[in-house]
Amino acid sequence: MAILLFYLLYFPFVTNARVFPTAKITIMSSSTAAPVAKSKQLPPHPDQKHWFFGNLFYLIYWPLDFLAKNTLVFDGIFRVTSPFIKMIIVSDPEYIKYILQENNKNYEKWFNNDTLQLILGKGLLTSDGDFWRKQRRLAQPAFHKERLALMAGLMTRNIGDSVARLDQLDGEVLDISKEMMAVTLKIVAEAMFSSNVDDAIGIVGNQLELLNEMVIARFSNPFRLPISVPTPKNLEERRSVAKLDGVLKPIIEGRRNSKVRFDDLLAMLMEAKDEDSGEQMSNQQLRDETITIFLAGHETTSLALSWLWYLLDKNPVEAQKLYDEIDTILQGRTPGMQDLPQLVQTRAVIDEVLRLYPPAWVIGRKNIEDDTIGGYHIPEGYALLIPVYSIHHDPRIWKEPEKFNPERFKKENFKDMHRFAYFPFGGGPRQCIGNNFALMEMTLVAATLLQKFRFKMADGFEPELMPQVTLRMKSGMMVRVQKRK
Repeated sequence: MAILLFYLLYFPFVTNARVFPTAKITIMSSSTAAPVAKSKQLPPHPDQKHWFFGNLFYLIYWPLDFLAKNTLVFDGIFRVTSPFIKMIIVSDPEYIKYILQENNKNYEKWFNNDTLQLILGKGLLTSDGDFWRKQRRLAQPAFHKERLALMAGLMTRNIGDSVARLDQLDGEVLDISKEMMAVTLKIVAEAMFSSNVDDAIGIVGNQLELLNEMVIARFSNPFRLPISVPTPKNLEERRSVAKLDGVLKPIIEGRRNSKVRFDDLLAMLMEAKDEDSGEQMSNQQLRDETITIFLAGHETTSLALSWLWYLLDKNPVEAQKLYDEIDTILQGRTPGMQDLPQLVQTRAVIDEVLRLYPPAWVIGRKNIEDDTIGGYHIPEGYALLIPVYSIHHDPRIWKEPEKFNPERFKKENFKDMHRFAYFPFGGGPRQCIGNNFALMEMTLVAATLLQKFRFKMADGFEPELMPQVTLRMKSGMMVRVQKRK
């Protein structure tokens, strides 16, 4: 009976939770909000609670609103009450530096990690400890800046294909988020494989989208049975994973037996050797890292680009600055790696987009051993949630935080900013390995498309935030394509 009651009360609001992030709720301050130095005292918590689910009710139903308001009420750290999970929210940049960098070995991955492992296996995004450190060392050379220079050409070639598609749609309305998803997926596929892309891209793209929906569904529903149980939904998920494996594993096995030398990410990963043991990645590990790069390497970038077009349409003065810079520097030619240092305004705009709409809107960790943060006791096994979105919008850190102002990221204005006041790619040893790849890709996409087009929001359209595994929009990003005259 208790389980049935929990299901009836909990499931309806969880499945709809992230559709209404801007709902207004009242967060009352707590008399225990001031930090204390008692080593065994837990952080304070908001007074407002659901009678059964505690503060967790508000976190799940209105996550952005709940986190934003309580990061202002409490001094960098507070606790979420719930009979089902022990959770602490950490928002002070110094505390975050301690968790992600200074004492990172005490904090393992959390926030949907078990569900992600069903798809990604033990890739860099989901693994921990010594195994993760070994994998990071093996994969790191594939993302060095000198390697990125070799990828600029394939990026601009695929962006050119996007230009050709959009060129046929002048005056028409489309979901630009789908176009951004298509071009970023094609880029990461070609960077990974260099060949076999056209055969694999359709299957990989479709299955990744289905599996992303699976992750969201499993996160939203605490009563989903393990994937090993043959329910209709679980069988569908297993078929989707099998289809992905059916594309990727033959490519990996074929490479093992091929005498042809390739110059792509997969080749780099296959050739990487552990400097101590000489060990190389197994086929299974290559599969896990490949899917991780596919999933992490295209969705987050495509989301940021989708928000870029929205912000430029809403801020025409800043948009014009961007057009002026791109026209002056490029003069109609295709941008390349050599142009990136000169596209200062373009990079500032991208940084501001990532501040306002960070695709990785929260970071989750769990402490392995007891710890103390801000004078509060953090018992072993607590879930720690770092609200990136809230920190990027904190008025104590950012002047006029809701305003689109790329100037704040100019070197002279940003030089004194705390390292963990702005961290769209995470931080510490686990900072996203593909951050420079993503920044180069976004800059090249923006500089190429903005030479040719303006994207105006479709009449009456306003995107709705959906903070799920990533910060998505509920109904895409509907724009009208307009060729620049």
